[in-house]
Amino acid sequence: KKVMVIQFLKDGTSGELALLATQQGVVIHGGKVTNAFSWKMTPEEKAQTKELHNKHMSNAIAYTGDMLILDEICGACTTNMVDIELVKNLITNKPEWQELVLTGRNPPDFMIQQADYITEMKMIKHPFTQGVSAREGIEF
Repeated sequence: KKVMVIQFLKDGTSGELALLATQQGVVIHGGKVTNAFSWKMTPEEKAQTKELHNKHMSNAIAYTGDMLILDEICGACTTNMVDIELVKNLITNKPEWQELVLTGRNPPDFMIQQADYITEMKMIKHPFTQGVSAREGIEF
């Protein structure tokens, strides 16, 4: 099957990309203009990242493959790093046969209302909260 993965709020170096890039039929888009977390971005970096994310949304809206994965789109919506109307348009007008996967914390109400199912994964304990950086082969 043909799959497009678009990452939001990630710098394009996350560990899953290496594996996904080896899979036939997988197209990957993503990245942001800095490796800083959204709450540490300058206003200029936020604006540039939003512009990049909106370009990715244009690719998503035009995509006609079997599955479309918008990784961390919920966070992009809640931090205003993507045009919400583009996301609503995609969800409302996607082909009926296309599987759409939206990931991230705190999905906006419009996503919850239109979703077929929602799964919440919750961190109970994680090395990051203890100051441990991402580890090669584990988190990246």
